[in-house]
Amino acid sequence: MKKAKSEMEDELRPEYDLKKMRLRKTGANRTQFGGQLVQLAPDVAELFPDSEAVNEALRFLIRVTRENKFSQPDPSTTD
Repeated sequence: MKKAKSEMEDELRPEYDLKKMRLRKTGANRTQFGGQLVQLAPDVAELFPDSEAVNEALRFLIRVTRENKFSQPDPSTTD
């Protein structure tokens, strides 16, 4: 038994004007749409399953660096 096709499966709605739509860039030249492309070295990339894991590791490093910076005594005040 065949399923009857609805109008929605055949055509786009009239309000969709494809001529006015922007083409989203993909690949290495994609610099718009909210981010920069950063390429990891192969040995680093194999340690991280996805971009969220990289971001999490970098945020941790930033947090540790800031904490160490504020917890170390100022060398100009010693002596």
